[in-house]
Amino acid sequence: MKSNKILNILIAAIALIGGVLFIRVLMEDSVAIEESVDLQNSLVSPLISFSFWLFIAAVIVTIGLAFWSLIRNPENLKKTLAGLAVLSVLLLVAYFLSDSDVVYDAAGKIQPGGEEGSSINRWVGAGIWYSIILGGFASIFFVWDLIKGLIK
Repeated sequence: MKSNKILNILIAAIALIGGVLFIRVLMEDSVAIEESVDLQNSLVSPLISFSFWLFIAAVIVTIGLAFWSLIRNPENLKKTLAGLAVLSVLLLVAYFLSDSDVVYDAAGKIQPGGEEGSSINRWVGAGIWYSIILGGFASIFFVWDLIKGLIK
């Protein structure tokens, strides 16, 4: 019960700070904000910084709680590691299916970073193949689930 009170106070404080920062921006003229860098720095920058650090905190808490959950439940840890191993194997397959050929733009010039043998080309190709492979598996399971549902 005590942790709920602390959490509610924390949520209220975050909402209050965000609300005050947002209202400060709304109270100013939008044209003045667009034209004055000093006004932007005094009004918009604190709101963006607050939002950024709030996002970072949320990511850290989410990842921390996910790891805590995995540590507390070893069976889920085994399943998660097995899933990551399968995804890693699929990424390896996608990497070996990709190529590192030269990439041209519409004018026929070589794109920056698109030279033949570039690791950027290879990883972009791997990402495309990875998406195709995962999409193929998702499609197969979707059709399988649809057929199972029709049979029942």
